[in-house]
Amino acid sequence: MERRKTKEISPELVFEPVEARPGDYFFDIGTAGSTSLLLQAVLPPLVLAKAGSRVTLKGGTHVPFSPPFHYISEVFVPMLNMLGIHVKVSIERYGFYPKGGGSIVVEVGPAADIKGLDLTERGKIRKIRGVSGVANLPRSIAERQKNALLRALGMDGPGVEIELLQAPAFGAGTFVFLRSEAENCFAGFSALGERGKKAEVVGEEAAREFLDYYYTPACLDLHLADQIVLYLALSKEGSSFTTSRVTSHLLTNLRVIEKFLGASCRVEGEQGRPGKVIIAQ
Repeated sequence: MERRKTKEISPELVFEPVEARPGDYFFDIGTAGSTSLLLQAVLPPLVLAKAGSRVTLKGGTHVPFSPPFHYISEVFVPMLNMLGIHVKVSIERYGFYPKGGGSIVVEVGPAADIKGLDLTERGKIRKIRGVSGVANLPRSIAERQKNALLRALGMDGPGVEIELLQAPAFGAGTFVFLRSEAENCFAGFSALGERGKKAEVVGEEAAREFLDYYYTPACLDLHLADQIVLYLALSKEGSSFTTSRVTSHLLTNLRVIEKFLGASCRVEGEQGRPGKVIIAQ
């Protein structure tokens, strides 16, 4: 009988990063893989580099299980700017599943001093604006998404502005994105269309995401909470914020940050419910 060789599993992982080199980078995922997730992987070292960089990312811009481009441009990047991190993003072409082919451009400046964050009181929501978009599909679908969204929100008037968009893309796709602007903070909510999914359902999903946030007193939405904590831990200042939901992503990120950066991270509140995060240096 032939003996099979068993693979040894190492109990250790060694990570020895070198200094990040700024420059002009191009990444083509080759599929509808998320440009947003790739951006969030390469951004931290470029932020800490000694000079600016320009990054072009090709792939999916509005795809499942990742922040759509509008969330990056309207929520994530503005929050980085508030912390003193200079990032600009633009979109050249939209990319939907399965064809992808979208393209975004990111300009990153070196961050001399990353500020802390103190956002615990949301204040009154003053404005809701957003986009109902389609690519290579009838405009009427975008209109139906918008109408369903407004019905589900139960809000209308000067405080709610929804733009209709015909997005340039190789493939077909639809999406809805909302940005909530309160007295002290902002937040983002989105939904994607897919084959066989009614336009009305897309609009209702985005509205439901917003309403889940709206009926809490929290400042940050559940996605921004876990995306921003790394940068807060890099600051020399302490930070605190409230979030509409404590997620497993947030808890995992905080534990990893404690191991790598030595910051003290405390969460007040239960997983799946609103909570408060405190990061001390």
